[in-house]
Amino acid sequence: MRILAIESSCDETSVAVLSDKRQVLNLEFSLVNSQIKEHSKYGGVVPEVAARLHVPNLVKMLAEVNEKYAWKDFDYIAVTAGPGLITSLMIGAESAKIIAHLLNRPLVIVNHLTAHLNSVLINKPLSAVKFPALGLIVSGGHTELLYLSRLHEYKVLGKTRDDAVGEAYDKVAKLLGLAYPGGPIVSKRAIGVDKDYYDFPRPMYDSPNFDFSFSGLKTAILYKTQEYTKLTPKVVDRICYAFQEAVLDVLQHKIKRALKKYPEVKSLIVAGGVSANQRLREVFQEKFGDLELHFPELQFCGDNAAMIAADAYLQIKFQNKAQILSGASDLSRLRPNPNWEINKSIWRR
Repeated sequence: MRILAIESSCDETSVAVLSDKRQVLNLEFSLVNSQIKEHSKYGGVVPEVAARLHVPNLVKMLAEVNEKYAWKDFDYIAVTAGPGLITSLMIGAESAKIIAHLLNRPLVIVNHLTAHLNSVLINKPLSAVKFPALGLIVSGGHTELLYLSRLHEYKVLGKTRDDAVGEAYDKVAKLLGLAYPGGPIVSKRAIGVDKDYYDFPRPMYDSPNFDFSFSGLKTAILYKTQEYTKLTPKVVDRICYAFQEAVLDVLQHKIKRALKKYPEVKSLIVAGGVSANQRLREVFQEKFGDLELHFPELQFCGDNAAMIAADAYLQIKFQNKAQILSGASDLSRLRPNPNWEINKSIWRR
């Protein structure tokens, strides 16, 4: 089986080809184009700009696919259909529908969030993760904690009620006068700070559920910056450190509470753009070393089509026909859903 996948949910354009060999998800081909340079001047992603840039990027990438493969080589086409920016999603979805129609191949529609979790399986056998497992998605737009009874079977335990972790990093960076995207910069500025100089709040730390909130932490940092007539590099470094430690305290505390409720859990999967954070990886290795801990390879932490192909493969394997479309009339049903939730139908608005 060989799958051609497209990802265009935000500001990365990506195409990938994945095949299975003895139930190992073998990535044969992968291209990712980031639009960070174009959006950095605005301090964040501009949806209309992102959508316009996806078009030439995708045309170029598909031309490269055509140089390497015959179109008949693909058994399935896969595409991200949500959540994400509707204008960006539409570019990928319409392109995938055209390809699937012209090749007369089934189209697998993929939820961007479950794909992040399945990114840990790229270039690995399906048996690489032991179940049941907990899954933590930490990305620019999403923070969710899930229980996985087996591959591609999810129960959402909690999610952020406001800012996602990645959003919080970006907004704190902006408050401190740092560049976009803020996550890597804040993390780098925190290195070398030897203690927590500021007592920032841990929002929803003691709440009886598994939900998150990071807007209050961001506000606390805003008030702290207002105490200074000038933010010196040392103050910025200390704020970055204290912010990051507060975020990590909340994340690990929620996971510990989930492990008490679900003591049968064998593995912890941490995925999404923020899973590339080295400090997060160090803390989780220290706190959850008794579990099988799975992070994506660094190249698969951000948005990429390889994870879309991996998710599609699992859908095909487990016969989730509700998200596999065939034929012109079936393909016409696909409308991307920017608010598509895990375990909800894409057609539910």
